[in-house]
Amino acid sequence: MREWEKNIRKVEPYVPGEQPKDKDIIKLNTNENPYPPAPHVKEVLESIRTEDFRKYPDPAADMLISAISENYGVDKNMIFTGVGSDDVLSMIFLTFFNSDRPVLFPDITYSFYSVWADVYRIKYETPLLDENFNIRAEDYYKPNGGVVIANPNAPTGIYRNLDFIKDILEHNRDVIVVVDEAYIDFAGQSAVSLLKDYDNLIVVQTFSKSKSLAGMRIGMAFANSELIKALNDVKYSVNSYTMNMPSILLGTAAAESMDYYNITTEKIIETRKRSAGRLKALGFECLESGSNFIFARHGRVKGTDIYDFLRKNKVFVRHFNAPRIDDFLRISIGTDAEMDRLFELLEGYLANL
Repeated sequence: MREWEKNIRKVEPYVPGEQPKDKDIIKLNTNENPYPPAPHVKEVLESIRTEDFRKYPDPAADMLISAISENYGVDKNMIFTGVGSDDVLSMIFLTFFNSDRPVLFPDITYSFYSVWADVYRIKYETPLLDENFNIRAEDYYKPNGGVVIANPNAPTGIYRNLDFIKDILEHNRDVIVVVDEAYIDFAGQSAVSLLKDYDNLIVVQTFSKSKSLAGMRIGMAFANSELIKALNDVKYSVNSYTMNMPSILLGTAAAESMDYYNITTEKIIETRKRSAGRLKALGFECLESGSNFIFARHGRVKGTDIYDFLRKNKVFVRHFNAPRIDDFLRISIGTDAEMDRLFELLEGYLANL
């Protein structure tokens, strides 16, 4: 090994879902929204002046934060924004997880958590999900350096109600508890309503899923103003201009279009319900989903075999080569037409086995 190689920080990176170049592929592998952004977003996009790109964006993203504040009913001083929820979560790990005790998050959850922990040299432990892939609250009662819970969890899609979140908060008053709500709009009540009672709670959300803006990279955190100030202090020490100008403008337009997104979210939920029923009729076991995807495995056929067959027929789903879940497929909810094509293929494939 060359001497300088000894100083390289080496980690096992997060592997994002594949982004195929072929436009004919039905893409059900990265939990993107099948419906376009709100019409108001398109109007604002068409009004953007390219000559304004020569100027730096507002480092405080005040326009976006004001729109989020007004439409989510949260004080401006309790909102932090970043380049997708991944950027927001990364800042949270860097800012708050500096204890000698390990941070706790489940063994099966969003796989970026362990990557950030490794990058920032944070100790962590991963309590096992139970036999039904549920998080066990009692696993988070022990001393720790922080807790991270995705709700609904990923890739399982399982949502736990606010009583469950409160239970974890009550047993972790002295550390930061992060509730990652990337899929909350497809599930139930948000933990944002608990902020008034827990000054150690941070709730993270994104515009990538229900708001159809994955390509613009807009994420946010809600917490008490002291925690938000701490996040901004770290952010401004790393990169003051994390949000670009088009993202601020289009994110503002999206935050002002909640009625539109309520409609598209309901469409996705209805399609999810129908799709789960069709999967079960074909012999799949489906975990109860509170997200815009279904996590399912077949009773007779390996997940990799189904994955390979669908891929050859230009339908992409997500497969995780990991213990306990290697026979599962994560199937994003597409349009009704896209889901019909998926089931046409599955029905023919399974009938010929």
